[in-house]
Amino acid sequence: MSGNIKLLSDTLAAAKAEGRSALIAYLPAGFPTVDGGIEAAKAVFDGGADVVEIGLPHSDPVLDGPVIQTADDIALRGGVKIADVMRTVREAHEATGKPVLVMTYWNPIDRYGIERFTAELAEAGGAGCILPDLPVQESATWREHADKHGLATVFVVAPSSKDARLAEITAAGSGFVYAASLMGVTGTRESVGEQAQDLVRRTRATTGLPVCVGLGVSNAEQAAEVARFADGVIVGSAFVKLLLSADGDLAAGLAGVRALAGELAAGVRTRS
Repeated sequence: MSGNIKLLSDTLAAAKAEGRSALIAYLPAGFPTVDGGIEAAKAVFDGGADVVEIGLPHSDPVLDGPVIQTADDIALRGGVKIADVMRTVREAHEATGKPVLVMTYWNPIDRYGIERFTAELAEAGGAGCILPDLPVQESATWREHADKHGLATVFVVAPSSKDARLAEITAAGSGFVYAASLMGVTGTRESVGEQAQDLVRRTRATTGLPVCVGLGVSNAEQAAEVARFADGVIVGSAFVKLLLSADGDLAAGLAGVRALAGELAAGVRTRS
């Protein structure tokens, strides 16, 4: 069965045709529970997200700040497995018809098996994978299997990336490019800053892929700011924080993430 890279590409192209950025939401699988995580993914889609990234919880999430680390810890203590990640992808996609990716560090895939992981992700209706710590020069085997199964391979670029390195990364990627807006870990920020705009400009000079910005966006005003220069706005910690602050009240948490998705969806359409 083929994955949904085309659905991802078509979704991003449709947003561009509407003269706006796409809203991409991130949520960890298994948080606050497996079922709760599935409902949260549906809720952000209901609120207006175009794409959802499902995080595969990891014991040492080097890119992630304290909010997502806390959520990952809850999911891991709850016994989340890769099968639960696949189930989350499947049910979120089937309920909405929208593209769902997995964001994961490399070690879990390496242990699970590349062919097994890509085949199962495609079978679940997944659109691809974001791989923040897989070096491009070591990615050929992964990309071969991802291409075979119709899955996007999304790499992360950072402000520290030199132009030649950007070209190497974007040439190997597919779906879109994840531009980390600043050096550091995920988390909400007071300002997204000019670094992100410069990184998008330099990345676009190397590729025709959409360039989507993450790390720091938490409200509609910031989403509108990033939407002025990026093809997509990625938001994670702000959603996770709402679920954490609901303190076990899943209905309240879902209402919160649905409302925030609505505000951010309005933001990416403002381009103020």
